[in-house]
Amino acid sequence: MQHAPRTVSAEIARSWLLVAATLPDTFDAAEASRADQIIIDVEDAVDPRLKSSARSDVASWLSSGGSGWVRINDRTSDFWSSDVDALVGLPGLLGVMLAKTESPGHVTETFDRLRGNTPVIPLVESALGIEEAANIARARGAYRLAFGSGDYRRDTGTAADDLAMAYPRSRLVIASRVGNLPGPIDGPTVGSNHPVLREQGSVAVALGMTGKLCLDVEQLPIINEVISPTRSDVAWARDFLDDFEARGRVIRDGSDPPRLGRALKIDKLARAFGIEPA
Repeated sequence: MQHAPRTVSAEIARSWLLVAATLPDTFDAAEASRADQIIIDVEDAVDPRLKSSARSDVASWLSSGGSGWVRINDRTSDFWSSDVDALVGLPGLLGVMLAKTESPGHVTETFDRLRGNTPVIPLVESALGIEEAANIARARGAYRLAFGSGDYRRDTGTAADDLAMAYPRSRLVIASRVGNLPGPIDGPTVGSNHPVLREQGSVAVALGMTGKLCLDVEQLPIINEVISPTRSDVAWARDFLDDFEARGRVIRDGSDPPRLGRALKIDKLARAFGIEPA
């Protein structure tokens, strides 16, 4: 069965829904959900004894009309090579998320094994990965960085509060800019408590992140809303752009260029996400 293409490109996707590869009956529903992009997980969500069968189910779905990203095991694991071999050339594979990325070589080797035409999202999950983030972002094949916040906390002993997690998030934001990549994807929030989702999503946006991993379909509408421009922002942007056109695109003072850049970005995202001005 051929599925409809996703309407929001991966470059600006807000919500990235993780789906366990051991649950193939849920793949179609995930693809039809409000997620901007879906990631079928053959890494942490799959017991080592079930890796082979999970890969086969994913490959079958991607070969029969399904489309999505796949989170594969890290380059140093015993499973990486088999993951890549099972996915290479599949028509529905949009890209891979590479777990526990700690060097640019991890990205490039994965990209090359996938014949050099499948984008790779390095999932940075450790102190070493954060330290190498700028180099990882510049690696051939790197498409967009993502933050494995849970494993990062486990690796470093860092608390989950916003202050403690601001440093690694900011490093990924800066690395993405240095590597000329889109804004990074934040780690997931456990649970579907709306105020908590809104608060954590807002913190990520304030730091410059532009997407978020999601664990449940109930999280999707909240994350999509929080990471999108507000209707009042869209109204301001459209008004500014209309005025700029009306005065012949003349720069009046030093505040105009940054305001113009912000207005153009908001307008582009609003059109992509279908947001109308207030």
